Amino acid sequence: MSTLTFEAVATAVSFDADNLWVQLSDGRQLGVPLAYFPRLAKASSSQRRKYLISGGGVGLHWEELDEDISVPALLAGRVDRSVQTKKRVKKAA
Repeated sequence: MSTLTFEAVATAVSFDADNLWVQLSDGRQLGVPLAYFPRLAKASSSQRRKYLISGGGVGLHWEELDEDISVPALLAGRVDRSVQTKKRVKKAA
């Protein structure tokens, strides 16, 4: 049995006031709240524009911010673990 798998990769990145937008090779656009990425949320517009798409589109990198984001992880719904930890701590309180 043969299966064909195609995983979309990033082709561009943009931002609005509240979200990171990732344009994907299959035409989809993925929006993720900036709150999930504290370094990007605190960064200036100029710093956010200085990104590199790496690994043929599977990674997003901001050298100046020391931020790396996996596109497959975004597609799977995984975000910065420090944000998840903070949410758990608040719920437990």
